[in-house]
Amino acid sequence: MPDSPVRYVRVKTEGVPFAPAVRAYGNIAVIGVATPPTNPPADFLPPNTPYLFTDVNEARRIAAGPLGDAIATALVQEPGPSEVWGVRLAQSNAHDDAFTKVGTLNVQIVVVADTELTLSAPPGGGPVAPTPGIAKLAEHVAAPAADGMERIGVAMLAKGAADPAVVTGNLVTERMVYVAHKSDEDVAAAVAGTIAGHEPHVSLLLKRVKVRSDAFSAADLVKLNDSEGPNSAGPAGKGVNWLVDPPLIPGAGVYLGEGYTGNPRGKKYIDIVRTVDDITFRLKARLIGTIGNLRISRSGLRGLVAEMETVLEPLRRSEVIEAYEIVVPILSLLDKPQRTPVEDALVQAAQTDRAAEAMVRVDYAGAIHRINITLKFD
Repeated sequence: MPDSPVRYVRVKTEGVPFAPAVRAYGNIAVIGVATPPTNPPADFLPPNTPYLFTDVNEARRIAAGPLGDAIATALVQEPGPSEVWGVRLAQSNAHDDAFTKVGTLNVQIVVVADTELTLSAPPGGGPVAPTPGIAKLAEHVAAPAADGMERIGVAMLAKGAADPAVVTGNLVTERMVYVAHKSDEDVAAAVAGTIAGHEPHVSLLLKRVKVRSDAFSAADLVKLNDSEGPNSAGPAGKGVNWLVDPPLIPGAGVYLGEGYTGNPRGKKYIDIVRTVDDITFRLKARLIGTIGNLRISRSGLRGLVAEMETVLEPLRRSEVIEAYEIVVPILSLLDKPQRTPVEDALVQAAQTDRAAEAMVRVDYAGAIHRINITLKFD
C-alpha cells in the first residue's frame, strides 16, 4: 500500500440505499361466492384461502361465479388496482371467517362480491336490518386497525334504488363508499377498482367507471343528493354516490357522480379519508426508527421535528397538501431561557415518562367540485 499523506479528517463514503416506507393505495380484497363447475380444475379456489389475482381469465377459471366476475370487473378498470385478492366464502352467509382472512392482507379497499345493500326483515320476523354481508363489511372497515392496515369498503345499492335512507345505523361511516346505479354488473367491484387506480388525494368525482348503467332522472338525483340551488356554496350530499354520463364529457362513458363517503356529517369525501390514512402511515413509518434513539432534549426534539418535515415537505411541494405546522410543546419549554416551576414540572414529567407530545396541523385543499359562474353581457 502506498504511503498516505497527512489527512486530518477522513470521510469514507459508502452507498447505503434508503427506501422510505410507502403504503400501497390500490390493493383490493374481494369476498364472495364461487361456484365450482361440474368438473372443476384441480386448483379451484378453496374456501377462506386468500389468493392474489392478476389475470381476468384466471379469476373466472378458479373462482367461477360472483367472486370471479367481481375480481375481473375490478381488474379491467383503467387506471386499475395494483393487486386484487380473492377470498371464497365457505357458505353464502359465512362472512366472519372470510373477513378474518382479509384482516391479515395488506389491502386498502374491501368489497363483497355481487351483494346489494337493501333493508329487509329477517325470515320469521324481527326488525328491519341491512344486508348481512354489507353490515359485516361496514363493521370490518370501521373497526380499529393495526398500524398501516386502515381500509375502506365499497358497496352498491340495489339496481335503480335512489333512496339514501338505506344507509342507516352502523352503515353511516366515513370508511364506506356507497354507489347507486342502474347496471346489471357488479358496480361495487368496478368502483373499488376505479378508486384503487387513483392516488389517495385525487377526488373521485367524475372518474371513469367501466360498466354499463342507465341514467338516473333529475328527480332521482335530487333524492340521492338533495337539491342544490343556482348559487349553492357547495355539494349537498346524503352519503350516496351515483353513476352518470355527463353530456359535457365528449363520447359515451359512465362516471362517478360524486366522491362522498357514507357519512356526510363526518369526512364528507373519500379522498380525505384516504389521504389521512396515507399521511398517518408515512409519519408512523418514518418515526418508528426514532423510538428508543431520540432523546427528550433540545437536539432530540428538533430531530423529531426534522423527521416529520421529511415526510410532510415533499407532500407540500407536490401539492398533495397546502401547508403544515408542527408543534412540540416540550421543545418550546426547553427553549425558554427561564421556566416557571410548573413548566419545569412538565419537562421533568416528560423526561420521566419518556413520552413527548407533538401536534401536526395539515392544510388539505381538496379539488373543486362545483363552480358558480356569473356570465354577464353588457
